[in-house]
Amino acid sequence: MNSSTIADSLVTIVVAPRERFSYSRESLESIYEHTQYPFNLIYVDGNSPAHIRDYLAAQAQQKQFQLIRQDTYLSPNRARNIGLKEVKSKYVVFIDNDVVVSPNWLKPLVDCAETTQATIVSPLLCQGTPIHQEVHCAGGESGVRIDNDRRRIIEKIYDQGRKVADVLPKLNQQQTGLAEFHCMLVRTEIFAQIGFLDEALLSTKEHVDLCMLVAKAGGTIYLEPASVVTYVPGPPLELTDIHYYMLRWSDRWELASLKHLREKWNLSEDEYFQRKYKRLGSRRQMTIISPFARKLSLGNFGFRVVNYILRRIDKVLNRWITSW
Repeated sequence: MNSSTIADSLVTIVVAPRERFSYSRESLESIYEHTQYPFNLIYVDGNSPAHIRDYLAAQAQQKQFQLIRQDTYLSPNRARNIGLKEVKSKYVVFIDNDVVVSPNWLKPLVDCAETTQATIVSPLLCQGTPIHQEVHCAGGESGVRIDNDRRRIIEKIYDQGRKVADVLPKLNQQQTGLAEFHCMLVRTEIFAQIGFLDEALLSTKEHVDLCMLVAKAGGTIYLEPASVVTYVPGPPLELTDIHYYMLRWSDRWELASLKHLREKWNLSEDEYFQRKYKRLGSRRQMTIISPFARKLSLGNFGFRVVNYILRRIDKVLNRWITSW
């Protein structure tokens, strides 16, 4: 891929941190290994640890992509906006730094946007390892439903947890109502209508907000299952991931995000938000607390006791560590 081809590309890929840094190498290498369609790449690095910082700097020099480093942790939408402000191409692809792509993933997204005039195109999103085997999101629904004068948010994800082998043969390129920031192609001109991504949404529901804004502006969202990518969540986490992970999924960031979403869209504080409030800290519970409790405990009773104690400690620790 020569420099003139890259310069003329329709696409700029913006890589942003999602919740950790320890999968950055695998993610970046998959992009360069499996992307034949010409692209520019902007990598936004928000205070990654020294070994990742140095790796990214070396790769940026070798592969000639734009690396933007900030020595503070960034919320995902903040990082995406930093990259978005540098984009000059017709399309931008937002992709998280814990996503790996499959061969020939990018061209189908561009072709779909070109033929359908879609504003957003989502690949078939998968989750976990082994990669490209289990569905995370095959489109869905988003919006606001009014029931008895109560405004309720709609968020529905299709086919999550199902096997790709079972779902893929039944899928076609189709209009849908939901895409996720793990990976999505967006027509850059839409941001002149709706503004930059909402940075008050620090940690949750950013994708729902964008999809609703696009729909309100008259845009369309498509699913293109000919493109397949996988996001690989932790655990395991490295020690150098913990501080950012605790901030990214902190009670403070989640509460602020939910409050802003409710006020922005004039939503009723119904059971949807009550469930979210009750689940504060659930990411930390699944990724850090439960695995640690299993290592420390003997049997189910011991696990419940240790898990209860660790959850109480986590609440205090999370408030402390995210106040730095």
